[in-house]
Amino acid sequence: MQSTPSLDLNLLVALDALLAEGSVTGAAQRLHLSAPAMSRTLTRIRRALDDPVLVRAGRHMVPTPRALELAGEVREIVERAETVFTPGTGSSFEPATLERTFTLLAEDALLTGIGMRLLERVRTEAPGVSLRLIPEGPGESTALRDGSADLELGVVNTPAPETRVEHIFTDTNVGVVRRGHPLLEGEITPERFAAADHVTGSRRGRLHGPIDELLAAQGLRRRVVASVPTLTSTLLVVAQTDLVGRTGLRLGAAHVARLGLATFEIPLELPALPIAQAWHPRYEKDPAHCWLRRCVREIVRDLGPARSASADH
Repeated sequence: MQSTPSLDLNLLVALDALLAEGSVTGAAQRLHLSAPAMSRTLTRIRRALDDPVLVRAGRHMVPTPRALELAGEVREIVERAETVFTPGTGSSFEPATLERTFTLLAEDALLTGIGMRLLERVRTEAPGVSLRLIPEGPGESTALRDGSADLELGVVNTPAPETRVEHIFTDTNVGVVRRGHPLLEGEITPERFAAADHVTGSRRGRLHGPIDELLAAQGLRRRVVASVPTLTSTLLVVAQTDLVGRTGLRLGAAHVARLGLATFEIPLELPALPIAQAWHPRYEKDPAHCWLRRCVREIVRDLGPARSASADH
């Protein structure tokens, strides 16, 4: 009879720390281990998963697609295990009896794409809970630390050192126009894309960004005729004009369908959009906060995988 390989649950805890910190040193400090010990643990994890998990990219380490795929599930398993050893928590927590207000910080596409679904779920499971959905703004980088926000959703580029960051999904940048737009007639080349008039969404009123840098590398320049404060308002402008906009393939899907717009692949090598949820360590083991983060994960799974954009017209 074949024996079952022994399962070391400590590897899950270590994997969770490695994915959250993005470095061996950071994970070692978080788990109060030496860097060599964490490096040996990473080797064991790589062997168990048959995947590099973290790979070097310049001075930093980045997770592999397999690691990103597992991140949410690993975090959830570790959270559930932690509640077992937290006094007064575990299976006794009941969302239905919870009375609390949670403040979520995110840009508008996430507030509408995830926040509205979260609101529906909260009303069903925890009617005593209220949600404050507030947009990102200048000076929000300390919101998690000072307690003015409980959870941040979005592309978390420069979190405070202590912030817990969990990747929840990756979105794709796509172009968006009204149905019947002339740009949809024929192949969308960089030249044709640059020749169109554009609208951009920027809460700081920026008229240029990564798209313009990539076009400039090809000797091209586009004309941005308007900047509006949110991606949702971008789609409203696109629906009533011949301007070309941009949105996330998954996050913008509901609005695109509702407004009868068409999406297309932008003919440039734009980076993906790694969407994460972030929180302060004070809430790491809080049962109510764990439940909130679990709700977000499950809502994201229901969004479905990203599909290639198609220019239906």
